[in-house]
Amino acid sequence: MSISLVAGLGNPGPEYRHTRHNAGWMLVDACAKKHGLSWRTSSKFNAKIARWDRAPSGACWLMKPTTFMNESGCSVRALAKFYRIPSPAIVVLCDDLTIEFGRIKITKAGGAGGHNGVASLLRELAVGFIRYRIGIGPKYPREANLTDFVLGQFNRQEQALFAQKLESYVNGLELLLHSGVDAAMNQLNRKNPP
Repeated sequence: MSISLVAGLGNPGPEYRHTRHNAGWMLVDACAKKHGLSWRTSSKFNAKIARWDRAPSGACWLMKPTTFMNESGCSVRALAKFYRIPSPAIVVLCDDLTIEFGRIKITKAGGAGGHNGVASLLRELAVGFIRYRIGIGPKYPREANLTDFVLGQFNRQEQALFAQKLESYVNGLELLLHSGVDAAMNQLNRKNPP
């Protein structure tokens, strides 16, 4: 089944723009920029959306829910329902504290793992959507408040590494879209992907 919807998770507002929790937004923005796509605001879906016509696969929607993270599932469900996109044709781009900074991991199942955006998607879509998880871990210092950490800005070193990795993140997303989830998992989930 080809992917028809790519949803980058994040929080709206300039104060969240460069926070760890907005890694999904940053990735979907970079993908849209690479392919010359324009965002438009949709009040119907509470999101910014862009249509990507990918021959021969057809239309693929990129979206950034403009709800806050814990309600992002409502936005994704609204668009998926309108365009009749089943859960297995949806990719969700999200940050993941359990994955080392700079790595990515693709999964087809699992729980929310404490991620409010994924929890919202599980409530609204149930299971079946693909997760493109962007590592932001580990939390430091260990005693730091979890919410403060994920809503915190990247430090200078992290910002440089994220910018350096962004092209490979986009390439990984394109691999997933072109070759399918199993092929992408086989390549990208390794400790040292090619």
